[in-house]
Amino acid sequence: MKKKNYHLLLMGLILLGSILMTLSIGSVQVPVGITFRILLNQLPLLEIEQDWSTTQESIIVALRLPRVFLAVIVGAMLATAGVAFQGVLRNPLADPYILGISSGAAVGAAGAILFVNTANILAKIALPLFAFLGAILSLLMVFALAWRRNREAVSLILAGVVIQSFLGAILAFAVTISGTKLRTIVFWMMGSLAGNDWSNILFLMPYLIICFTLIYAFYRNLNILSLGEQAAHHLGMNVERIKILVLLAASLLTAAAVSVVGIIGFVGLIVPHIVRLITGPDHRILIPVSCLAGSVFLLWSDTLARTLIPAMEIPIGVITALAGAPFFGYLLKKRI
Repeated sequence: MKKKNYHLLLMGLILLGSILMTLSIGSVQVPVGITFRILLNQLPLLEIEQDWSTTQESIIVALRLPRVFLAVIVGAMLATAGVAFQGVLRNPLADPYILGISSGAAVGAAGAILFVNTANILAKIALPLFAFLGAILSLLMVFALAWRRNREAVSLILAGVVIQSFLGAILAFAVTISGTKLRTIVFWMMGSLAGNDWSNILFLMPYLIICFTLIYAFYRNLNILSLGEQAAHHLGMNVERIKILVLLAASLLTAAAVSVVGIIGFVGLIVPHIVRLITGPDHRILIPVSCLAGSVFLLWSDTLARTLIPAMEIPIGVITALAGAPFFGYLLKKRI
């Protein structure tokens, strides 16, 4: 079996096992075997002897299944965006959250919440559009601050910290003037998968499919970029065009995810690093395996968020930050 197929198959099996296990875990425990049979029973043309209660079926199908699928999709989006940022910027510390892209998207989403009538059908379009514009503006600001130092690793990170602090202040201001929309704005700042349904999953799927396909189409270019921009130019590659397209796709992935679940940090930092250690730097393997691994990571992070403290849910951004902040500190210390 080829190396790529082996890693994809292994990660795919881990993801399927994680979906089954996390569906079973919660305030009401449902045995894994019963969970599996409930899922099979949802398939057409299959008749499964029912040995479970209607309550168990409602918990699995109506409550947990949409949330699990949302975690899978958002994790895949953030991890793919992380791979793209790290590949284009040739910076292993690059991540949508650290560079302030997530905060920019959250500011854009907050603007849509405050100034667009949520009862209007255009609100569904305005939210990701405003989030995308905020993500792009924050990315441009980071590049403008770091430009004089040729976008070195540390200067990019420092610029990201500055922009993130500035955008955090804007978000705090938005909270103070939000009035009845306070709860919704705070939701974007903390990140959560609660309260979402299948409509959100259907909304995010096209973004994931289109942007992942675009980023993966440039895997050869990302491999060449790892040799340096000068080498890429000598090989006839249109470096600036490729960088702009990949950065736009990664920013759109981040913005779409943030517009639905809020700010969830460090997924795009941790997952590509761990996967790169296992698969190597070849983006032909790194991109799809990181996509699946991001789903697994966020799936278990969300499970911890909803089960760690009984009768209370921790914002998922807290869980990912507890894992990601020490990891980021370790990587930063290695590079300085």
